[in-house]
Amino acid sequence: MAVVFLQLEEQAGLLTELKLAVPWGHIAAKAWGSRQGPPVLCLHGWLDNANSFDRLIPLLPQEFHYVAMDFGGHGLSSHYSPGIPYYYQNFVNEIRRVVATLKWNRFTLLGHSFGGTVGGMFSCVFPEMVDKLILLDATPFALDSNEVENVLTYKRRAIEHTLQVEASQKPSQVLSPEEMLQGHTHLSCTPALPSDSTLTLLPPGAFPAPSDCPTTPGASVGWHFLCKPALIPRFLKNNSQVGEECGRLLLQRGTTQVGTGLKLNRDRRVARPENSFEFVSKELFMQFIKKLQARILFIKALQGYYNVRRENDTDRDTLYFMVSALQSTLKERFQFVEVPGNHYVHMKEPEQVAGLISNFLKSEFSVLSQL
Repeated sequence: MAVVFLQLEEQAGLLTELKLAVPWGHIAAKAWGSRQGPPVLCLHGWLDNANSFDRLIPLLPQEFHYVAMDFGGHGLSSHYSPGIPYYYQNFVNEIRRVVATLKWNRFTLLGHSFGGTVGGMFSCVFPEMVDKLILLDATPFALDSNEVENVLTYKRRAIEHTLQVEASQKPSQVLSPEEMLQGHTHLSCTPALPSDSTLTLLPPGAFPAPSDCPTTPGASVGWHFLCKPALIPRFLKNNSQVGEECGRLLLQRGTTQVGTGLKLNRDRRVARPENSFEFVSKELFMQFIKKLQARILFIKALQGYYNVRRENDTDRDTLYFMVSALQSTLKERFQFVEVPGNHYVHMKEPEQVAGLISNFLKSEFSVLSQL
């Protein structure tokens, strides 16, 4: 599998854009720090992208090597081939492909929301590979309180939705700049890469921008456009906790210019959560966590997913069942911490979680004893 690195300058150090070849195209990622440092793979939430970690990673220990990937169908990664569904297992497979390409044998996983859930499953399937698992307002599995009845319903909906999207052949909506963000926004595009490249480090501007970026032929990567308010309100309507500033950050990597308009990069087939989650019963959950070898830091936002976005107390009871089970099974290898903030606390108030994560990365002992 080929990997090409494009080096970009960032205020917080050296940022590298990666494209990793996969059978359906490529997985895009961005990396911080020296590749000789202890590796940390960062996994974004459902419908988000690797920019989810842009405000957090500069606050973490700089001796580590951080790679934030875009899951397939998200951000700058390729969409799955026609007819291939976005099943949960496929995202677990993507992690394995990425770390195989990067030649990581043992590493830390840092996952927000859906990314933490995928990371939890990976940590059970490949327990010998994961040293530490950090969950940002995420559970290590999607535990369904109604179990089999709803699980079967979700599976049916996933299949039907995929078939509907394919049958409609409706193109992605293109919005004019006047309908988009207000002000002057900088977007980065991953450049076109030669198919035979492998582990080559390239200087800034070495590639022209790809054909779908709004630059003149031969221009270096990175572009600006003037746009006005509309996608942000639309985006925030469906993502009430993310906030305008962080919404802009996610849309920088999540949109592409087409002519004079912009469209979302993500695959429409992932737009329904039941397509991408694999719900498990309590019995399966108890069996899975017995396989874990990793130390786990579970950071729960006090105004996060299980406090605001869940419908009833039964859902919160499910969360605390998982916490209790992890504590009794993993003992000193499991730490549960609650912090002020909402589901996007790692983006909106990264200082609330940076100290906890930093101490956990560097220490073999409780992060609470370090604060």
